[in-house]
Amino acid sequence: MTRDTTSSAVLTGPDVPGQGEILTQDALALITDLTRRFRPELEQLLSARLDRQARWDAGDAPDFLPDTAHIRTSEWRISPPPAPLQDRRVEITGPVDRKMVINGLNSGAQMFMADFEDANAPTWSNQIAGQINLRDAVRRQITFTSPEGKAYRLNERTATLLVRPRGLHLPERHVLVDGAPVPGSLFDLGLFVFHNAAEQLRRGLGPYFYLPKLQSHLEARWWNTVFVYLEERLALPAGSIRVTVLIETLPAAFEMDEILYELREHMAGLNCGRWDYIFNAIKTLRTHADFVLPDRSQVTMDKGFLRAYSQLLIKTCHRRGAHAMGGMAAQIPLKDPAANEAAFAKVRADKLREVTDGHDGTWVAHPALVPVAQDIFANAAPNQLPRLREDVTVTRDMLLACPDGTRTEHGLRHNIRVGTQYLHAWLQGSGCVPLYGLMEDAATAEISRTQVWQWLHHGARLDDGRVVTREMVTTIIAEEHAALRAATDGGSRTAFDAAAALFAQLSTADTLEDFLTLPAYRALAIP
Repeated sequence: MTRDTTSSAVLTGPDVPGQGEILTQDALALITDLTRRFRPELEQLLSARLDRQARWDAGDAPDFLPDTAHIRTSEWRISPPPAPLQDRRVEITGPVDRKMVINGLNSGAQMFMADFEDANAPTWSNQIAGQINLRDAVRRQITFTSPEGKAYRLNERTATLLVRPRGLHLPERHVLVDGAPVPGSLFDLGLFVFHNAAEQLRRGLGPYFYLPKLQSHLEARWWNTVFVYLEERLALPAGSIRVTVLIETLPAAFEMDEILYELREHMAGLNCGRWDYIFNAIKTLRTHADFVLPDRSQVTMDKGFLRAYSQLLIKTCHRRGAHAMGGMAAQIPLKDPAANEAAFAKVRADKLREVTDGHDGTWVAHPALVPVAQDIFANAAPNQLPRLREDVTVTRDMLLACPDGTRTEHGLRHNIRVGTQYLHAWLQGSGCVPLYGLMEDAATAEISRTQVWQWLHHGARLDDGRVVTREMVTTIIAEEHAALRAATDGGSRTAFDAAAALFAQLSTADTLEDFLTLPAYRALAIP
């Protein structure tokens, strides 16, 4: 049902519980104002992404910008992060559903990032319920009772809350301003600030965010103008909004100094968003035959372009007084003791690498991993900002270095299984899915479908000598789809049909789709 409001926003979604508490007249007026002020420039920035990609498709590749060399070579520092953001040794992430918000805040981690983006399928009910859940969490009023009768409530001591809005490319189709969808990023962040920033500041905290998928310092500059406007409009102290930027695109790795500089009054740190970074590297260099990655399991943080970017991130952050956050450990507990210990051993090795390199903190996806990461980072100070890593030198070629490894039929099938099963869950409203011992989200599904596309597009050769062809890919998709469909029943089979069809479309198309979530959003049947 379409309804006009006095704010000039038009709601096209169904009424969901609590909607009127979140989408008040004043809140919608703010979203309308943000959209009209900032959507035109955002559209220009998204268009600029396409222009840059066209150059890279023609054979060029990202590089350090000559026009901003003065920023990289001059001495400056960000505004010091506030006290609640000084110790970030372990951060847990998860979707914005009510139970997860409570468990994340109670996890024992220093920080909990509530995710409106990769761990969340953007149904209208998910977006509204997520805002309600975070509003209640900020006020320590959040409770939950499971269908089995188990009660959940906040502990006396909880993690500090951070929020990740959707990326700049994602719309919110259920709210229109001047006939077009509002940007999902402005909707998520604007509503949270409107309802919670003053309350957080009253409690000695603040509105703290993660910004996903930035590709340039100009996009960081755009975000900074949004923050300045929000602080002025809502009478918040200047600089009270603080952000950590995920460096999860290859172009952004060449502009880390510039991104820090543009957001220097609102900045807290940078994060190695490793899964999206792998996906974006494939996408950015999609026409480059010398950058065809091996099996996903072999693309690890200790080699090639990933090693280079994590080292550069630490050096850049610490020079500027910003926190350098490590990447995600996506493992989840397994029932088999030996397999579980092997998985946790990988986590310990990965976190030991991070703390030894100088990272100030790290990410985990499951509460069971919090003690593992805490043990590794326990011997570090609350942060390692004094470690400047002046011994690190990273060149353009190092940031573009493809790691060695093999490509296997097992890796191809695994990508197809993960991508199809993730899409199956996403299309039914769930954006965070446990699969094969890992907590998968949209970023890892993006790796799955872009890697299949890359191998097919470049005719990659498997370790057994076979070349990846369209016939091979479509045959394996059909085989895996049949097996997955046979293992389920009822209406879920229809969702598997849609998921397999979408995965096949994306992975065999002539042109690589920029984001899986855009066509998936159009196919999302749940309002």
